[in-house]
Amino acid sequence: MKWVHFLISPKFRQIPRNGLFFEYDKFTIFITESENKQVMTDFLPLFPLKMVVFPDENLNLHVFEPRYKQLIRECEDNGITFGIPAYIDNKIMDFGTEIQLVRIEKRYPDGEMDIKTRGIGVFKIEEFYRITPNKLYSGADIKRIDNRLMGEDPLYELILEKLGELFRNLNIKKEVPMLTDEFKTYDIAHHVGFTLEQEYEFLTLETERLRQEFMLTHLERLIPVVREMERLRKRAQLNGHFKNVIPPQV
Repeated sequence: MKWVHFLISPKFRQIPRNGLFFEYDKFTIFITESENKQVMTDFLPLFPLKMVVFPDENLNLHVFEPRYKQLIRECEDNGITFGIPAYIDNKIMDFGTEIQLVRIEKRYPDGEMDIKTRGIGVFKIEEFYRITPNKLYSGADIKRIDNRLMGEDPLYELILEKLGELFRNLNIKKEVPMLTDEFKTYDIAHHVGFTLEQEYEFLTLETERLRQEFMLTHLERLIPVVREMERLRKRAQLNGHFKNVIPPQV
């Protein structure tokens, strides 16, 4: 057992279990190594954004606000992670993605940074703290979601077939991913035409089978709409042109 200096959320100012003590003025806790790990994984600094980030997604960010410059410096110095919850309709949503700092790509004289990060897992906010003690950024007590990533190959194949059809109808010159053992629906979630709200709903689904069904249903509904829009676009282009129309035999 040892003394550990650690940022604690307000609800931990009570003694929640035997062997865990606080010095309120210094926020010092006396805990075992295993308890230390448990407490640290319950609290996550937050970096809300108007977007949804998925696990294993590589995300490049330009950090310029003082509170987030402080957060990224702490990530670099202490190896901590942070969370990006989606910010939709002027509110922080309950679900988000835990983010790992990969590296700071560029530092600017005023302290701004270009950073490379990676999503590592989904979490759900249990209690949000707009002000974290002695910090500029917000934070939350979170529960990590155990996303089951095993899907069904026939559904993957159908999803990728529909994605190729969508790309062709939209004239998108982009390769459809190959189906590999590592492939999962998160890999293409930004490319199937989800709205922000749909991306968020997709993030909240806790099994790969549910995500497969959600994505496939979406593509099956979207592709006919895209076909009709393309037909109308081509028809509009003909307006004003002389048409060689063969009349029917009546």
